[in-house]
Amino acid sequence: MAKVFCDFRFLLLVAAGIFIYIQMRLFATQSGYADRLAAAIEAENHCTSQMRSLIDQISLQQGRIVALEEERKRRDQECGQMKSLVQDLERKDLQRLTDKMQVPVAAVVIIACNRADYLERTINSVLKHQRPISSRFPLFVSQDGSNPDVKSTALNYDQLSYMQHLDFEQVQTERPGELIAYYNIARHYKWALDQLFYKHNFSRVIILEDDMDIAPDFFDYFEAAATLLDKDKSIMAVSSWNDNGQKQFVHDPYELYRSDFFPGLGWMLARSIWDELSPKWPRAYWDDWLRLKENHKGRQFIRPEVCRTYNFGEHGSSLGQFFKQYLEPIKLNDVKVNWRSMDLSYLLEDKYSMHFANTVKKATPVYGAGVVLKAYNIDGDVRIKYRDQSDFENIARQFGIFQEWKDGIPRTAYKGVVVFRHQTSRRIFLIGPESLKLLQIEES
Repeated sequence: MAKVFCDFRFLLLVAAGIFIYIQMRLFATQSGYADRLAAAIEAENHCTSQMRSLIDQISLQQGRIVALEEERKRRDQECGQMKSLVQDLERKDLQRLTDKMQVPVAAVVIIACNRADYLERTINSVLKHQRPISSRFPLFVSQDGSNPDVKSTALNYDQLSYMQHLDFEQVQTERPGELIAYYNIARHYKWALDQLFYKHNFSRVIILEDDMDIAPDFFDYFEAAATLLDKDKSIMAVSSWNDNGQKQFVHDPYELYRSDFFPGLGWMLARSIWDELSPKWPRAYWDDWLRLKENHKGRQFIRPEVCRTYNFGEHGSSLGQFFKQYLEPIKLNDVKVNWRSMDLSYLLEDKYSMHFANTVKKATPVYGAGVVLKAYNIDGDVRIKYRDQSDFENIARQFGIFQEWKDGIPRTAYKGVVVFRHQTSRRIFLIGPESLKLLQIEES
């Protein structure tokens, strides 16, 4: 009996040891889980803190985005209101300027940018002769950009309509070192002409720049020439400019010519021509582009002997190029020619070649060295033949006229012939190697 009791106590002792061991293992395991749980809780708290910080940053950025979006909408609304205001002003001004139920001869647009003083002089010059006939020649100023002085100057005049070209697209030049101004000018010209032809539906437009005075018969000249432009589709445009119009090279204010070289500087074109040019208008150098044969396609330009515009713009995008030598000495016509009474049918294509050939035929041929002196000592008109461009430039340099060519055509030339006066009423005809043949004149 004592032995059984002893074995029972031994078993209890062993069971107690095992129980204590199990409890210790359970405690150790629970402690490990507790440590892991604490670490997990701490990591979760850290992640929660970072997430809250990130949410705060996102909320801040969203607030800024919302604020920027509201600012953009506000500015868009302001731009829309400004555009609407400008359009209303244009409509009101156009209605006021054309309220006499008279079909205008042509709209007149002054192309401007950032020269307020020049623009004011040009506007005053135009209004001096335009006021009595304003319904026939509605006046516009088209400003490129937002120069406040130019805008203020234009809006000071009730007699004109104001247009503003705003283009914020960055200009990429085709070649390094090019002036961006020439690209901006081309863009502005296209926009302004599209506005006048397509929005305001004019049939003709006269283009001036913001550095020009006009002659007393400027509008009468263009009104008479408009008939030619409509009747003769071989005339691409009518210009008021002669590149060789310096005082010593002109004499007759009644004389007009056809030319294969686009003169520019105060010119009129019809909508039918613009329909052709607008879709392919160049990115820059629009005037030289018009002088390419692929664009004028054998069509010609009417120009006067004595200029009906005077360019006083010494400071501009061309940096005063040629100003002292060629622009400043230009003769601005001061004779009030009655163009309505003149028969200009001789300028039509089917008549002009013969008319011009008869004049050239009567001129005395001069050959050899010292042509300037020989020409001076001959009474009456003189013709001098040049062999090629280099020879032309040499002769032109001696007389002091423009030497420049574009796409094989000298400035002012008609069928290779350049004509100018030489200090008196005598005319000098510089004759190209093929000119007499083109004019059907037999060489003497």
